[in-house]
Amino acid sequence: MAGSLKGNMLIAQSGGPSMVINQSLVGAILEARKHKQIRNIYGSLHGIKGVLDEKMIDLRKESKATLEAVAQTASSALGSVRKKPTHEECVKIFTILRKYDIRYFFYIGGNDSAETVYIIHEEARKENYDLHCFHIPKTIDNDLLENDHTPGFGSAAKFVACAVMGDNLDNRALKGVKIDVIMGRHAGFLTAASALARVYPDDGPHLVYVPERPFSMEKFCEDVKNVYERYGRCIVAVSEGISDEYGIAIATKFIKETDSHGNVQLSGTGALGDLLSNEIKTKLQISRIRADTFGYLQRSFPGLVSKVDAAEARAVGIRAVKEAMAGQPEGSITIRRKPGKKYSSYFERVPLQNVAKNTRHMPDDFINSAGNDVTKEFIEYARPLVGDLPKIGRFKGVPVKKA
Repeated sequence: MAGSLKGNMLIAQSGGPSMVINQSLVGAILEARKHKQIRNIYGSLHGIKGVLDEKMIDLRKESKATLEAVAQTASSALGSVRKKPTHEECVKIFTILRKYDIRYFFYIGGNDSAETVYIIHEEARKENYDLHCFHIPKTIDNDLLENDHTPGFGSAAKFVACAVMGDNLDNRALKGVKIDVIMGRHAGFLTAASALARVYPDDGPHLVYVPERPFSMEKFCEDVKNVYERYGRCIVAVSEGISDEYGIAIATKFIKETDSHGNVQLSGTGALGDLLSNEIKTKLQISRIRADTFGYLQRSFPGLVSKVDAAEARAVGIRAVKEAMAGQPEGSITIRRKPGKKYSSYFERVPLQNVAKNTRHMPDDFINSAGNDVTKEFIEYARPLVGDLPKIGRFKGVPVKKA
């Protein structure tokens, strides 16, 4: 019978934090409080690691005012983790879940987190343990399958657009080449969002490189040369995960650190920016070249939250609990876009295995034929998710006649 299973609820956060992940957390908590079947609501500290260590907090003890304040706060309020549980750890997890009478488990995160939920669900099924397992989407990379877009992307994209907008103004005042390395291991959505910074025809980014297209150092230098000769300056937005023709990420030649899911640690290092800068300096002999790696600033920067992003993040948390209360044993909540010129979205549950582990990429029609920019189709896709950006003014530049 739908919603008849009584027991406790456990919720946790995993993977990289975002500006709106706590909206999903609070949405799920407040919705759970409406249902008598859910007795206690526990929050696991630092994801699945908190379960294994039995480090949890009682979220029913938190006031609504506190919850709403947390919802408005960036980053993961419960702490996060990058951990893929082994079979032995899954056995221990079920011992702990039974100990605390957990019957509803919600995990907020990306595709690796969805894989973790799927593993736990499968183990619960094998053990004949009645456990409702739900993945609540979150990733600034915007790379979850089945989704039009994911919570966290809109706000991170707004940060990227504002940062590149500022870089463009700086670069216009003191001309040279500026390279911005932006998050995106296999998907270039976040790097592509830099194109939203353009206001005037000569604004940067002048070049945009994403992982979906093979990266050629020779072509890169040629592109920079052409832009520099035209404008006397050049701003480049490049994904941290750009790869060569064999699919090998350029940055992996310099970085060896990996996480428990086997992902090479691409963020938090300036290696790629330095490499690209040196290539331009050596081959084009342009003296003023600068590079910045946005790194972790993109994830939890306060004050740049997209209104649409925050609202949808709250909504998917609420929807996950409602699906569990309706009797669904497992699933991931997805965001769909309604057709039409005016932006509108809706939410659906899909099986966990549809989202777990695998990655979604930018559609071909979002990338130009030269592979060094985005198209108007991407701009139309991303603009409503990001919302309003700062207004930029510029002088007409009417010259004074020489005396």
